[in-house]
Amino acid sequence: MPQTADVAKALRLMPSVDECLRALPAQSQNRFGRNYLTSVIRAVQDGLRDAIAAGREEPASSRAAIVHEVVRRAEERIAADGPGWKPVINATGVVIHTNLGRAMLAEDAVDAIALAARSPITLEYDLEKGGRGDRDRMVEDDLCALTGAQAATVVNNNAAAVLLALNTLAEGREVIVSRGELIEIGGSFRIPDVMRKSGAILCEVGTTNRTHLQDYAGAIGPQTALLLKVHPSNYRVIGFTAAVPIGDLCRLGAEHGLQVMEDLGSGALVDLRRFGLHQEPVVKDRIEAGAGVVTFSGDKLLGGPQAGVIVGRRELIERIRRNPLKRALRCDKLTLAALSATLRIYLRAADLGTALPVLRLLMRSPQELEIVANRAREILAQRLGQGFSIAVAASASEIGSGAMPGGEIETRVLTIIHPEHSAETIAAMFRRADPAIIGRITGDAFTLDMRTIEDPAALAASFPKP
Repeated sequence: MPQTADVAKALRLMPSVDECLRALPAQSQNRFGRNYLTSVIRAVQDGLRDAIAAGREEPASSRAAIVHEVVRRAEERIAADGPGWKPVINATGVVIHTNLGRAMLAEDAVDAIALAARSPITLEYDLEKGGRGDRDRMVEDDLCALTGAQAATVVNNNAAAVLLALNTLAEGREVIVSRGELIEIGGSFRIPDVMRKSGAILCEVGTTNRTHLQDYAGAIGPQTALLLKVHPSNYRVIGFTAAVPIGDLCRLGAEHGLQVMEDLGSGALVDLRRFGLHQEPVVKDRIEAGAGVVTFSGDKLLGGPQAGVIVGRRELIERIRRNPLKRALRCDKLTLAALSATLRIYLRAADLGTALPVLRLLMRSPQELEIVANRAREILAQRLGQGFSIAVAASASEIGSGAMPGGEIETRVLTIIHPEHSAETIAAMFRRADPAIIGRITGDAFTLDMRTIEDPAALAASFPKP
């Protein structure tokens, strides 16, 4: 513990902020603003004062030595001061991972974002008329072509789409929905809560596991505005169950002059069975069945950016567009550019399964993953060194973000164990790697799923000690 006199002397020797700023390398002074550099210097000085006073640092013998130390630490802090997010390697096997940003975009969509970011675009400008246009026109025609809907609009996510549609079509009136479809998804999105915020009045029918057409019919009254169907995209009820098909619900609605709205959640635009995947409701089929409005996400099975898509009958979509909430919930030009590029892939690609990253990852065969796993095992064995046991094993991947609940896909994983370190310790070591690698813990082993690893060389990271 340094003597009090030594501490006091060291604190008196602490140079001024200006003196430390002048000592910074010219490269830093020319690259960064003075206010930013000043904040860094002050933070370093405060930390150094506290450390000296607490005895964690030996007091420097001269002012020049303190200046040198402050500048050194400031340069380290500047070098480590990156954005609030970091690119990571997704080795969880969860293809649409909400915590890691959901769907990866196709290169065409990435290029579209870059072009829209660096250039003015015709977001709300009509070139032919030379006046104001409608930003929905960037995507509406393609959405209608892919879904068979008469009209379409887009907001910033599917929760917003549901909120906006309910507020427009049913504010102050009843919306009939099955108890078995009053879902909750990640982030505390609950259908009853969203309905309450929309101003609509919830009318529950049926039971948790069984709802019949007569349950809806018996609840229809003068205050009924809408029949709502919600796809249980993040769970599956099995056993003694019953749900009303969308076609039957639409026929009931037509008999009573009521519209039917469906929240599809994950929003498949094509029949995924043709790619060897589990069946998910297709938006076009719901429109053909008679649904007046269908909402779904842009960044799940659709494979685009975060967005809430609303498609349906023209009169209903026009009413939704006129709602003042629409402006508050609208998408920016980058989102619309990425969504437009993604929709064009659906319309133009010769091989959709290759062109769209979400489908490409979901379609990978166990044989391909076995090859990747064996190569990844060799790479990690060299990087991790002695003591680590790495084995290839069969397992199952999840689609993620509530898509295809229960629809696991056969995969290959690497299981990594160490006699002296727990799975949690190994997982933390991989998270501290450069770049960070995110896996999952299965039993007593840390696991890397090859479904979301296309190039095993990506695992050649720099690892800290566990």
